[in-house]
Amino acid sequence: MEKWSDELPFVAITVCDKEGKIIDMNRRSIATYEKDGGKALIGKNLMNCHPERAKQIISRLMSEGKTNAYTIEKEGLRKLIYQSPWYENGEFAGLVEMSVVLPETMPHYVRTPKKD
Repeated sequence: MEKWSDELPFVAITVCDKEGKIIDMNRRSIATYEKDGGKALIGKNLMNCHPERAKQIISRLMSEGKTNAYTIEKEGLRKLIYQSPWYENGEFAGLVEMSVVLPETMPHYVRTPKKD
């Protein structure tokens, strides 16, 4: 059985451990980073895949256990990049990056809580 994330359309998921070693990639992530090695990136340190500015951000996220979210446009696609810590038994275990392809137009809703 394949993992559930392999069939997520338009969502690339990459997971690293607390040392920055890539430990998992779903199919979309492997395809997204095919030019950089694809599945062969599993086991490699993600710091080797990034420029200095990004390395500094990743180091801060890992040391502080913070989340980083932003949007980009790459190869004609708008994407939400969401980088967040993951935990094992309550202890920081690494980072997860989700790269979500966004539609050209997207509604935005403000939800209000129901009143009792």
